[in-house]
Amino acid sequence: MAFYSDELIEEIRSGNDIVDVISGYVRLQKRGSSYLGLCPFHNEKTPSFAVSGAKQLYHCFGCGAGGNVFTFLMEYENYSFKEAMEALAERIGVELPTQEMNARERQEADRRSRVLEINKTAAKYFYAQLRMEQGKQAFQYLTGRQLSQKTMQQFGLGYANKFSDDLYRYLRGAGYDDEILKESGLVTLDERRGGYDKFWNRVMFPIMDVNSRVIGFGGRVMGEGEPKYLNSPETVIFDKSRNLYGLNAARRSKEARILLCEGYMDVIALHQAGFDSAVASLGTAFTPGHASLLKRYTKEVYLTFDSDAAGIRAALRALPILKEAGLGVRVIDMKPYKDPDEFIKVLGTEAYRERIERAQNGFLFEISVLEQQYNLRDPEGKTSFYQEAARRLAQFEEELERNNYIEAIAEKYQIGFENLRRLVGRAAAEGVVPRTPLKSGIHANKPKEDGMDKSQKLLLTWLIEQPGLFEVIRPYLGPEDFTGELYGRIARILFDQYEKEGGVNPAKIVSMFEEEEQQREVASLFHTRIGAIETKKDQEKALKETIVRMKQSSIEYRSTHLEPADLEGLKKIVEDKRQLQEIQKLHISIN
Repeated sequence: MAFYSDELIEEIRSGNDIVDVISGYVRLQKRGSSYLGLCPFHNEKTPSFAVSGAKQLYHCFGCGAGGNVFTFLMEYENYSFKEAMEALAERIGVELPTQEMNARERQEADRRSRVLEINKTAAKYFYAQLRMEQGKQAFQYLTGRQLSQKTMQQFGLGYANKFSDDLYRYLRGAGYDDEILKESGLVTLDERRGGYDKFWNRVMFPIMDVNSRVIGFGGRVMGEGEPKYLNSPETVIFDKSRNLYGLNAARRSKEARILLCEGYMDVIALHQAGFDSAVASLGTAFTPGHASLLKRYTKEVYLTFDSDAAGIRAALRALPILKEAGLGVRVIDMKPYKDPDEFIKVLGTEAYRERIERAQNGFLFEISVLEQQYNLRDPEGKTSFYQEAARRLAQFEEELERNNYIEAIAEKYQIGFENLRRLVGRAAAEGVVPRTPLKSGIHANKPKEDGMDKSQKLLLTWLIEQPGLFEVIRPYLGPEDFTGELYGRIARILFDQYEKEGGVNPAKIVSMFEEEEQQREVASLFHTRIGAIETKKDQEKALKETIVRMKQSSIEYRSTHLEPADLEGLKKIVEDKRQLQEIQKLHISIN
């Protein structure tokens, strides 16, 4: 953020109404003074995503996502702050000044830019090679896989020549030196062999980020050779755990779901067949980073992995990661065929669409795989299966969700609902499995909020909702009474805004924090649920109780941290204790 002045940041923020911007991504409905919709950052059926035009903030009461218009684009589009500034400036027709960078930043930006440039040049070179005589075998391979020329063009498919230094010599001739070529991951250098290519005699699959920039490559060998598939190493622009093949196209799909595949050819075959929401991981196991990326673009993921044992294991590994990210998960059955590519070639697109509609619930898929490990014709095997299923069911902490799954499994495996429910209760009581968080696990590892935190958040919300309360509380509380680094900093900014501007601007405050997690926390401070305080008398009572609790906590905190020689600090504590006794006797009025 240091690249831009506070004034310019505020100009861009205030020029982009948050309701208008978010409406382009989320269907919002007016509810009172705010707008409500389904959260784009986690899977939910009941809207808990609130957008306030007055505050120019959004906040999800389900997963905690929140912030201003910059934060939204950074979360939803995976933008950096700079990219969010550029997008919003362009939206309102403001030209941003050229940024001044220090020497290190300029060097890093130039390095990234050069590697992107090399990848783009290499992609064009591979693309041309595929259509020349030397690429004939690779071209025939792709047409043999029933890919059209339009599809090959859409995905930028190419060919790496059979000579091991072909690309290296081309890029050197284009003016790139050895150091930057090595950083690109396309070239290897050693003293004996000199420079040689990472890829040769392979069909090439350019890997693009969500903004369609070539960040790496995958290559399939022609003929015999190992490995069959080879991917670019990680570089300054290529992080395998944070990118997905085909997402640059899938993010523009009108489909509500994303199809998650295992390989590049599956993605390409599905897109060619009209299923344009298909993506795949980049030759690595599926990670929480991948799930987080998917969550920005969908609420539901359909796994369409290979039907063999390895594909089933991969699906079982991906399921808990997707659930933890708050995504709904279903599994598409490819049997009797190996993968989506083979399935569509034999049975066609309509048959595949039917498989999508019949996709199995992720948890029920886990149970169906579990079933294969037991002999259900044997009483002992059947009992063991029921006990293990009960252990899995015990992981659901929400009673309604747990009972729905108990009912589904009881019906499918012919066991009485009450019998299975008792087994589940026994498994939960024995603690035989780790208890998982509610539903998506969004609140996993989140520390329990204490009463003092709630009081401070409540007062910050009140001050935002009713700035006139500054005059009411000022005789009793100041920013110094908000304990904790974040609360104190926010309070100081709010009090300062009110003193200087006669009002408060919460969206501007969010822009003062650079980290996404900080912005999310700040936004949550301004959306604490006040609850039903219907009468003025009740509000005055609640406000007084909050002031008393905060004053008591402030005195305790300062007493604990007081330096022995700090006489002024001691004097202030004594004065505050006397004032606290007076506050407890007072009636605090709200005009």
